[in-house]
Amino acid sequence: MTQLQGFLLGIVSISSLIASLFFLKFWKKTRDSLFLAFSIAFFIEGINRIATLLTQHPNEGSPWIYTVRLFAFLIILAGILHKNYGAHDKTP
Repeated sequence: MTQLQGFLLGIVSISSLIASLFFLKFWKKTRDSLFLAFSIAFFIEGINRIATLLTQHPNEGSPWIYTVRLFAFLIILAGILHKNYGAHDKTP
Protein backbone atom coordinates (compact mmCIF):
# COMPACT_ATOMS: atom_id res chain seq x y z
CA MET A 1 0.00 0.00 0.00
CA THR A 2 1.36 3.38 -0.95
CA GLN A 3 1.35 6.33 1.39
CA LEU A 4 -1.37 8.01 -0.66
CA GLN A 5 -3.59 4.93 -0.47
CA GLY A 6 -3.06 4.73 3.29
CA PHE A 7 -3.83 8.43 3.67
CA LEU A 8 -7.05 8.14 1.64
CA LEU A 9 -8.12 5.01 3.52
CA GLY A 10 -7.56 6.90 6.76
CA ILE A 11 -9.75 9.74 5.52
CA VAL A 12 -12.52 7.31 4.56
CA SER A 13 -12.36 5.57 7.93
CA ILE A 14 -12.48 8.80 9.94
CA SER A 15 -15.31 10.06 7.74
CA SER A 16 -17.28 6.89 8.45
CA LEU A 17 -16.75 7.31 12.19
CA ILE A 18 -17.84 10.97 12.01
CA ALA A 19 -20.96 9.98 10.05
CA SER A 20 -21.65 7.43 12.77
CA LEU A 21 -21.53 10.16 15.41
CA PHE A 22 -23.90 12.37 13.41
CA PHE A 23 -26.45 9.56 13.04
CA LEU A 24 -26.08 8.77 16.75
CA LYS A 25 -26.85 12.42 17.54
CA PHE A 26 -29.96 12.29 15.32
CA TRP A 27 -31.03 9.04 16.99
CA LYS A 28 -30.72 10.62 20.44
CA LYS A 29 -33.01 13.46 19.33
CA THR A 30 -35.64 11.39 17.54
CA ARG A 31 -35.23 7.81 18.89
CA ASP A 32 -35.78 6.65 15.30
CA SER A 33 -34.34 3.15 14.89
CA LEU A 34 -33.24 3.87 11.33
CA PHE A 35 -30.76 6.49 12.58
CA LEU A 36 -29.41 3.96 15.08
CA ALA A 37 -28.99 1.36 12.33
CA PHE A 38 -27.07 3.84 10.17
CA SER A 39 -24.91 4.84 13.14
CA ILE A 40 -23.99 1.24 13.90
CA ALA A 41 -23.33 0.45 10.22
CA PHE A 42 -21.06 3.46 9.73
CA PHE A 43 -19.21 2.63 12.96
CA ILE A 44 -18.61 -0.93 11.74
CA GLU A 45 -17.43 0.38 8.37
CA GLY A 46 -15.03 2.82 10.03
CA ILE A 47 -13.54 0.13 12.24
CA ASN A 48 -13.31 -2.21 9.24
CA ARG A 49 -11.38 0.41 7.26
CA ILE A 50 -9.02 1.04 10.18
CA ALA A 51 -8.42 -2.70 10.53
CA THR A 52 -7.68 -2.88 6.81
CA LEU A 53 -5.26 0.01 7.16
CA LEU A 54 -3.40 -1.64 10.04
CA THR A 55 -2.93 -5.09 8.46
CA GLN A 56 0.47 -6.12 7.13
CA HIS A 57 -0.76 -6.88 3.61
CA PRO A 58 -4.14 -5.21 3.08
CA ASN A 59 -6.30 -6.89 0.48
CA GLU A 60 -9.60 -5.26 -0.40
CA GLY A 61 -10.70 -8.52 -2.01
CA SER A 62 -10.48 -10.47 1.24
CA PRO A 63 -13.64 -12.40 2.16
CA TRP A 64 -13.41 -11.11 5.74
CA ILE A 65 -13.62 -7.51 4.62
CA TYR A 66 -16.68 -8.21 2.50
CA THR A 67 -18.28 -10.26 5.27
CA VAL A 68 -18.00 -7.29 7.64
CA ARG A 69 -19.36 -4.95 4.96
CA LEU A 70 -22.25 -7.35 4.31
CA PHE A 71 -23.02 -7.35 8.03
CA ALA A 72 -23.07 -3.52 8.06
CA PHE A 73 -25.41 -3.39 5.07
CA LEU A 74 -27.68 -6.01 6.63
CA ILE A 75 -27.97 -3.80 9.72
CA ILE A 76 -29.13 -0.94 7.48
CA LEU A 77 -31.59 -3.27 5.74
CA ALA A 78 -32.92 -4.42 9.12
CA GLY A 79 -33.33 -0.78 10.16
CA ILE A 80 -35.30 -0.02 7.00
CA LEU A 81 -37.51 -3.07 7.44
CA HIS A 82 -38.11 -2.23 11.10
CA LYS A 83 -39.00 1.34 10.16
CA ASN A 84 -41.48 0.22 7.49
CA TYR A 85 -42.94 -2.93 8.99
CA GLY A 86 -42.09 -2.79 12.69
CA ALA A 87 -44.49 -2.25 15.54
CA HIS A 88 -45.77 1.30 15.52
CA ASP A 89 -48.02 3.03 17.98
CA LYS A 90 -51.42 2.94 16.26
CA THR A 91 -53.25 5.12 18.79
CA PRO A 92 -54.87 8.21 17.25
